[in-house]
Amino acid sequence: MKPILAICFLSVFFSFSMNAQQPIQPVNVVFDRFRNEIPHGKIDTILYASKTVGTDRKALVYTPPGYSKSKTYPVLYLLHGIGGDEMEWYKGGRPDIMLDNLAAENLVEPMLVVMPNGRAMKDDRAIGNSMAPEKVEAFARFELDLLQDLIPFIEKNYSVSGKKDDRAIAGLSMGGGQSLNFGLGNLDKFSWIGAFSAAPNTKLPEQLVPDTALAKTSIRLLFISCGTQDRLLAFSKRTHDFLLTNKIPHYYFIEPGDHNFVHWKNGLYMFAQLLFKK
Repeated sequence: MKPILAICFLSVFFSFSMNAQQPIQPVNVVFDRFRNEIPHGKIDTILYASKTVGTDRKALVYTPPGYSKSKTYPVLYLLHGIGGDEMEWYKGGRPDIMLDNLAAENLVEPMLVVMPNGRAMKDDRAIGNSMAPEKVEAFARFELDLLQDLIPFIEKNYSVSGKKDDRAIAGLSMGGGQSLNFGLGNLDKFSWIGAFSAAPNTKLPEQLVPDTALAKTSIRLLFISCGTQDRLLAFSKRTHDFLLTNKIPHYYFIEPGDHNFVHWKNGLYMFAQLLFKK
């Protein structure tokens, strides 16, 4: 990957105090390549019963190198875009390779990453007209599937923490909008929120953050990024402008580039290094 430029950096809110953080640098090429000589995590495909949809649904789960049931891990729920499914991040971004490489350098906390299908409907395949009304509704309905079905399944079947401070949500494009909507809409469930090239499904800032005082005391990390040539940049900027006006700490990262995995991988690379820091 090519080096990229951060043009705006703000302090990040940790616990109940303001601490200036050093900017996380854009991705180094070594973190984009498989390395034989380091320990590796594992990718599994799971089926979980969704009462919301009325069927069993698929998701991918990354467990970190050395995963052990004798330890308790935090979890990142990583969401795909409007044309993707539970395989999109794995095929286009290989977060498992990135996290393995970061873990080998002690740059990330050991974590599980859950990559679900964010289209909560019985036929959730990424085919046909992705903007069909029933599919757009299914992306919104995924909030219930996530909270009521998927998260309980993960917490029952894996050695993970059930605390909100050990739970993160992030995504690209449509999944970025979902992450802002679901994360900021459920501050009792998520403390760490990331959006890479958030799509038009992102709610208006006043709806995302109706209680600015609560947001300031509840959010451990809010990370928003987008490319300068991305036609969706306005949705990230309006959220950033609102957060800035209301003095809600966050990272806002803008880089040269468009709506693609070059940017999304850079976003995840930086976001992952900020997650679950005590």
